[in-house]
Amino acid sequence: MTLAFAIIAVVTIASAVAAMTLRNLVHCALMLAVTFAGLAAAFLQLDAQFAGLAQILVYVGAVAILIVFTILLTRSGDPGSEPVFSTRWFTGAAATVLVFAVVAGCIVASSFTNRKAPPAPDVPVKQIGDALMTKFVLPLEVIGLLLTAAMIGAVILAMRDGKQAAKIEDGGLKLDGPPIPSSILHPPPPSGGAA
Repeated sequence: MTLAFAIIAVVTIASAVAAMTLRNLVHCALMLAVTFAGLAAAFLQLDAQFAGLAQILVYVGAVAILIVFTILLTRSGDPGSEPVFSTRWFTGAAATVLVFAVVAGCIVASSFTNRKAPPAPDVPVKQIGDALMTKFVLPLEVIGLLLTAAMIGAVILAMRDGKQAAKIEDGGLKLDGPPIPSSILHPPPPSGGAA
């Protein structure tokens, strides 16, 4: 294991843990983007250029940013004065250790660990790109439309919430009563007299 791989692994694991434990959704989404970038760096470190670049383009460049935009568009108000980390982190940590122990035990007991690795296929990125733009162009376009529909849905949800909430006009809340006149057009009555 090289030093670069160790640094990438530590950053990826730390950002994944932060994405699970932080209370603010925007911070969680940004940590998820850092986790995706760490996975892309690990792919590039292992000489899987296409997987690493696709990870950067699709997950970091599209999915993580779409998640951040969706959270920002659909949030209803400012976060409360809650602690940054969840108070029930122990349950999540115990479940994580249990799942890790089960998966590690299955891997160690498996017969696949004793098999010889097949030779790495020599598939250049250009050949994969040609296949995506010719043979698999329809699934690629469907994924693009799906992501666009998700973004439009987030905007519609944000607009609907904005209409139902109290509207802010002239620095004050405008409720369902008569319109509040602007203080510039209609100054307040002089002090001591009735309007």
